Amino acid sequence: MAKVRLFIDHPLAAGQPVPLDGAQSHYLSGVMRLPAGTLIEVFNGRDGAWSARIAAAAKRGGSLDVLAQVAPQRNPPDLWLCFAPIKKARTDFIVEKATEMGAARILPVQTDHTNAERIRQDRLQAHAIEAAEQCLGTFVPPVGDLLPLARLLDGWDASRRILWADEAMAGPAETLAGLPHGPWAILIGPEGGFSDAERARLASLPFVSRISLGPRILRADTAAVAALALWQASLGDWAGNPG
Repeated sequence: MAKVRLFIDHPLAAGQPVPLDGAQSHYLSGVMRLPAGTLIEVFNGRDGAWSARIAAAAKRGGSLDVLAQVAPQRNPPDLWLCFAPIKKARTDFIVEKATEMGAARILPVQTDHTNAERIRQDRLQAHAIEAAEQCLGTFVPPVGDLLPLARLLDGWDASRRILWADEAMAGPAETLAGLPHGPWAILIGPEGGFSDAERARLASLPFVSRISLGPRILRADTAAVAALALWQASLGDWAGNPG
């Protein structure tokens, strides 16, 4: 198994030469100190994982020679994570763990009590790529830009159900038995919780299901991981379901 994995936004096929940008080339040659001829593993989020040989790597760029597929494409179930951003490091943590745990899309949302007024979408997307590289994934979830919760709900497709982790329901953790399979989204609120107006709107929507994540109030980053694990174990590919 190659020691280095790299996400490449380029078609992959046997015999395909692949260009490296300056950052990728510097990472291979300057950070990892890999000489030309070294085998690495690459993936593009669409075509599975492939072995590749470093043909050239320098500060301003380089290239790879793609050899053979080493793993098929493994896509996650159709699960989105919608969450209110929190402090920088903890928001990074949510994106990384959502990628590792099989979220198909990650959507930061602005709520009435969200502390962060803006995010760096490109930086969060880079964290998702790095997480996929490290956990042997072949899929990188797209990370959306910050969107107001009201606007998100205004344009919501009701065929995708929302699992709302409601801190007001703290109590015995619930199972998801009886909930339908199909496309879902998990909604995690801000550190201060949802406002009364937001809670009233969410409670009125027929495609929203409220759940408890246990008897303790969880931090937002912990709640995201707990809800992802609960859904995956009941309705996702941890349970052998396609989602």
